[in-house]
Amino acid sequence: MSAYIARRILFMIPTLFGILFVSFVVVQFAPGGPVERVIAQLSGSDTGGTSRISGGGGDLARAGPTGAGAGEINSRYRGAQGLDPDFIKSLEKQFGFDKPAPERFALMLWNFARFDFGKSYFRDISVLQLIKEKMPVSISLGIWMTLLTYLISIPLGIRKAVMDGSRFDTWTSAVIIVGYAIPGFLFAILLIILFAGGSFLNIFPLRGLTSDGWSQFPWYWKIIDYFWHITLPLISMALSAFATMTLLTKNSFLDEIRKQYVMTARAKGCSERQVLYGHIFRNAMLIVIAGFPGTFIHAFFSGSLLIETIFSLDGLGLLSFESVLNRDYPVVFGTLYIFSLLGLVVNLISDLTYMWIDPRIDFESREV
Repeated sequence: MSAYIARRILFMIPTLFGILFVSFVVVQFAPGGPVERVIAQLSGSDTGGTSRISGGGGDLARAGPTGAGAGEINSRYRGAQGLDPDFIKSLEKQFGFDKPAPERFALMLWNFARFDFGKSYFRDISVLQLIKEKMPVSISLGIWMTLLTYLISIPLGIRKAVMDGSRFDTWTSAVIIVGYAIPGFLFAILLIILFAGGSFLNIFPLRGLTSDGWSQFPWYWKIIDYFWHITLPLISMALSAFATMTLLTKNSFLDEIRKQYVMTARAKGCSERQVLYGHIFRNAMLIVIAGFPGTFIHAFFSGSLLIETIFSLDGLGLLSFESVLNRDYPVVFGTLYIFSLLGLVVNLISDLTYMWIDPRIDFESREV
């Protein structure tokens, strides 16, 4: 077991390197960049970003308007006509673009190996602190979505497996398939129209995780207010995951129900309840429970961008999108590195969970 874990951990290093290398190369050929972003904002032609320039960028904006050799430098940047070349050089130095690409990539790898992700280009805050500030929204959505999915999908999947082919199984399958086919963001818009002041009822709020003055509420009202705010986002996000987990549970139980040991248990006089929960349950739930870490991480870090935007929730999904839009490369690569590392670790944890649930699985005999 220890040898397998060591191999998997060592395998993470080239995987992370490959992810960062490909992303870095793509960024080098992508149009625009932080320097162009600053120039566009100074010239009043920027319409695509979402963040304001602060700190060093604002100070640099006070540089002189023209200078000798401006044409040579400004020709590298669209819209830079009339700006002092020294100002352009200071921008490049501020963002680290005064160094060649290989040196910048090597420096990034060295910093990331020490979990030093630097500071945001356009926010006067470190990348780790910025991620920490956005965590509560993503943690809330991830935890509650995962729990809601498992608490509903597993009992429903078991019931569908036991009643396979019945009317209950047929109409619930129809509902699940329709729910899976509806994109989460469209369902979110439908919920807003129906329950959040659209064309019908005005029951749920549309912004944030809590109301204004939440800290002054009594403890019981804080809980009510919190769940009042996350009800619609949770329902929107859990729709497709709910369908997937239900069908996975049903199919897993059906596979076990048809095996020989189940027929043997019934022949010995065991009741259907004893057969289901004493013999089938542990084997059938292997794939479901072992996939819990991956399910949680998926809910935690992905699929929430549109939901966060629609319901004005300032989480990690929205942060990543805005960072790409604003060419805030420290945040882009920092979040990419952290999320990739977490994904690799969770995959390892999922494999180890299989072994914990079913000791018959031997990782020592497996190749990575």
